[in-house]
Amino acid sequence: MSTKATAAKMARFDGIAALPPDAVLFGASPAMQEVRQRALKFCRTNVAVLLLGEGGTGKEVLARWLHANSNYSGGEFVKVNCAAIPSNLLESELFGHEKGAFTGAHTAKPGRVEKAHLGTLFLDEIGDLDSALQSKLLHFLQDGFFSRLGDQTEQRVVDARVICATSRQLEDEIAAGRFRADLFYRINVLKIVMPNLSERRVDIPQLAEYFRKVHSQQFEKESEPFPAELLRYLQNLTWKGNLRELSNCVARYIVVGPEIVQREPVRARSTPLARRNGSQDAVPLPLRKIAKEAVREMERNAIIDALQANHWNRRKAAEELKISYRALIYKIRDAGLIVKRPTGQSRTGSSPA
Repeated sequence: MSTKATAAKMARFDGIAALPPDAVLFGASPAMQEVRQRALKFCRTNVAVLLLGEGGTGKEVLARWLHANSNYSGGEFVKVNCAAIPSNLLESELFGHEKGAFTGAHTAKPGRVEKAHLGTLFLDEIGDLDSALQSKLLHFLQDGFFSRLGDQTEQRVVDARVICATSRQLEDEIAAGRFRADLFYRINVLKIVMPNLSERRVDIPQLAEYFRKVHSQQFEKESEPFPAELLRYLQNLTWKGNLRELSNCVARYIVVGPEIVQREPVRARSTPLARRNGSQDAVPLPLRKIAKEAVREMERNAIIDALQANHWNRRKAAEELKISYRALIYKIRDAGLIVKRPTGQSRTGSSPA
């Protein structure tokens, strides 16, 4: 990997340099504007913040933003993924250990809590934290004191901003006996819920362009801005992996080309049985409208299947669907789809595709 590509990768993942501009991070959707207002209020306080939301919604990026805009920005941002570290190693990783604390502990080692002194400690996926460690973490959060593994005498103190995140419903975990209620109340002082990407579709064009620029630099490969038709297509897809899935889709676009987007299995958003007006309040839709939308969705998927089967030749696809070429063009535009033009064919060629 070249120096330029390495620098691009570091810029994406290492520390505060990885933060996107505020306009990209918070977008223009009402859901993210609410997140922005809360973040602005919370960033300057030394109070625990709990970030909730599905995987890939940007909880870690927001945690880094909170750190960068806090009174602890001069210290380190120390991340601990509670789900990724085995429970038998997590206590040592968090709080450190003394020499001889366990087999293989040949030297004393500070934990990540100590490294976060005068900085921010980010506990990702805290809902996966082992129950035995929850008690020790609670003690640390209450007064800032802790001891290394194997040290029965010295109490250490750390001054750090604590931000926690999880994709689990902690209230359900408490009811099931897997998470301590007192720890939940300790970390749930200030709360921000990150919306799914499907709740902020208006932000998808700007996010896609940001990811395109990042990945173009990472792969050292020039790429053109997204056509408006392709951005509309992306807005019409469901994104179960949220921002992470969108980023991966854009990376494939940079490496393979635009055809990879259409060749992915179509997962257009299904017709809801209720209309959501930016809230959790649902209004039932008339049965006739539900049926109409369902038929339109089935037509859309049938058109894409026919186009893929005929290598994106629209005349052949129209013949297979037994509709006129003009009707197919209308339906393609109405659905906001893009048709990949075969390589080497001009726009004035005799065989439209």
